[in-house]
Amino acid sequence: MPPPKKLDLVPVEIRHRLAKALQDRGFGDIIGVTEDLNFWLEEEGLCLTVGKTAVGEFSKLLKTQREAFAIAETLLSDMDIEAESGMHRALMQMIAAAMFQLMQAVAEKGEHIDAKSLANLARTLKDLMHSAGLREKIMEAERERIAAEARRQAQDEMAGRVEGAVAEAGLSAERAADLRKKLLGVRS
Repeated sequence: MPPPKKLDLVPVEIRHRLAKALQDRGFGDIIGVTEDLNFWLEEEGLCLTVGKTAVGEFSKLLKTQREAFAIAETLLSDMDIEAESGMHRALMQMIAAAMFQLMQAVAEKGEHIDAKSLANLARTLKDLMHSAGLREKIMEAERERIAAEARRQAQDEMAGRVEGAVAEAGLSAERAADLRKKLLGVRS
């Protein structure tokens, strides 16, 4: 198994500071951010230095991630729940395909995907599947609500017609109640 990447050895708090520094500097100034990162590591008493290549790759990853989130937010803000659910299904397929391509590319190089990266990809796919499932449930509940509302409106309309017919025919209260029961069920 290949050794872990140096950035994977950096404490989470410092990685968050690194991400913020990169974002604040527009994902540029890699040399300056790398110097800051190594200073923070030294301040924490860690005997670890990270190179500008690793910071540059991390910067690219963060920028790509931010852009993907921005695109997704733009797309999803204009969609209804049904379209959003379709988007989630498409994203799941894309992630699954990307995972397969990644594993294939790594295998072709004679390398292995580290367990942490594979677990992160699997967790992302699981979270997306869970989210899509929730959206499906929300859609189903919305369909049921709309159907119930349509039934209620139809019943109200029918009740109005029955009342009009009863008044027009001049039926007795007992006969009117009997007709209501037969036509509208237990509702009277």
